[in-house]
Amino acid sequence: MAEKNETGKQGEITAQRYLEEKGYKVLEANWRFHHYELDIIATDGEDLIIVEVKTRAGNYLVAPELAVDKGKIRRIVTASDAYARMKGIDLPIRFDIICLIRKGASYAVENHFEDAFFAPVR
Repeated sequence: MAEKNETGKQGEITAQRYLEEKGYKVLEANWRFHHYELDIIATDGEDLIIVEVKTRAGNYLVAPELAVDKGKIRRIVTASDAYARMKGIDLPIRFDIICLIRKGASYAVENHFEDAFFAPVR
């Protein structure tokens, strides 16, 4: 597996642990809808929380959260809607971004942006 892929996978595992330590219940990880993917789907009892995880090596040039552009947001919202409908979940949906930085062999949560973006209105 390429180093970039392994970095992303380990970042997602670290983000799941972080959320569980904060009291979130992780429902799914790497859930797929057609060719879209949701990194982490969780709940805090009040909201369905869709988490996009961005992991970077310590020498990154652009902030990880900036990689979540309009197109990525549209894909996340489409997959989130499909997930809620398929599972019969009737909770408000919140979109978070968790940014992690790899330092050597360890990973650290740099930022957790709650309500990082809203579903676009057409």
